Amino acid sequence: MSSEASVAKASANVILHIGAGSFHRAHQAWYLHRLIESGDASWSLAVGNIRGDMNAVLDALAAQNGEYTLETVTPQGEREYERVKSIKKVVPWSADLAQLIATGAAPDCRIVSFTVTEGGYYLDEHDRLDTANADLAADLKGAKTTIYGALAAILDARMKNGAGKVSLQNCDNLRSNGDRFKAGMLEFLQLRGETALRDWMIANTSCPNSMVDRITPRPTPDVAERVKAATGFDDRAPVMGEKFIQWVIEDEFCAGRPAWEKVGAEMVESVLPYEEAKIRILNASHSCIAWAGTLVGLQYIHEGTQDMEIRALAEAYVTEDVIPCLTPSPIDLAKYRDVVLDRFSNPYIKDTNQRVAADGFSKLPGFIAPTLSECFARNVDPDATAVLPALFFRFLERWHENRLPYAYQDGVMDPAVAHGYFTASDPVKAFVADKLLWGSMAQTENLERVMRKAIARVDAWLANRP
Repeated sequence: MSSEASVAKASANVILHIGAGSFHRAHQAWYLHRLIESGDASWSLAVGNIRGDMNAVLDALAAQNGEYTLETVTPQGEREYERVKSIKKVVPWSADLAQLIATGAAPDCRIVSFTVTEGGYYLDEHDRLDTANADLAADLKGAKTTIYGALAAILDARMKNGAGKVSLQNCDNLRSNGDRFKAGMLEFLQLRGETALRDWMIANTSCPNSMVDRITPRPTPDVAERVKAATGFDDRAPVMGEKFIQWVIEDEFCAGRPAWEKVGAEMVESVLPYEEAKIRILNASHSCIAWAGTLVGLQYIHEGTQDMEIRALAEAYVTEDVIPCLTPSPIDLAKYRDVVLDRFSNPYIKDTNQRVAADGFSKLPGFIAPTLSECFARNVDPDATAVLPALFFRFLERWHENRLPYAYQDGVMDPAVAHGYFTASDPVKAFVADKLLWGSMAQTENLERVMRKAIARVDAWLANRP
């Protein structure tokens, strides 16, 4: 079968989504599917990837005409199955990204959206590009291995073809994700000397901020088995996630958009309070539970959340430090904390510590450091928050010693630098000196003081575990 899925009657408007992984297919693609099912078929999805590491998923989707099954499960174990049909085109990967570029440069493509993980933007705390990164450096010389290189090629083709305006929609867990992506993209074009394309992007694109939320583990073989038992369909590309879902989007689209609000998305003027609560309460607590759970020999997130000592670490972090930082808020932050931890305790999701513990070198500066910084600015020692990077420090030490129970994946970490913490004469001092992790807090007396205290606390806690 052709590796492009299509339908007899194409929709008038196309969203090209870059990053055809589980989260997109359990989240944004589901919202559009629901809109199409309601009778509004004016938009459809095309999906593709920048890299060839997920070609098996693309091939499976193409063989199924873009369709796949979504399994959702509640904390009570109630499972539902839905056939998602919003993907009308599967773009086959090639090293030159030729078909991806052609799809994004077509006049009927009005939105290019993307999920490339937090680390895929290579931004420091000042939203400047990390030009020392090898992938980004290659793209600055004309390659197309990052979101910036791929979108530069798409935007250049649109400009030359007169294809018109397009919205660039970031769907990653990145604070002010649209604004920060835009800053990175404009800097990228400036560094490449593409002044005309940079000017064209400013005049012809919008980059709305959004907040996305649905816990979506990597699918295991038993998902396909349950799908077949429940539906009779032998699905080669199923996804599963929790029943809970949320999408908050700033309504800033320069070339039209689907009526997502009709199927539960929240269109708002500012996404800031929603994303700040989500990033600091959900994302940071998730990492806390994954690192702590790994250190005491647990495999799954729900096991750590159900461990009262680990749950208490996450609760204290939110209650003592995050809620004071984020108050006032339109959200009931204490209630949100409890809902989040209840979601994490869902034993049917079977989300692994390995998945959630990944990418700490992006998560620590993005999810955790802002609370530390704001507490210091109020002359408050963020002792509860400091426990989280202390857990990561001991987690990294086990990685250094090859004592983790799984392979640690981190798209931003420089292994030589991370190993160097633990070969230094004072590992804690070396850890708190890393500007990639701490930004302007690096090497400060305040940070070193609270981190030494937190690491001692974590060590005492681990020593008293059975």
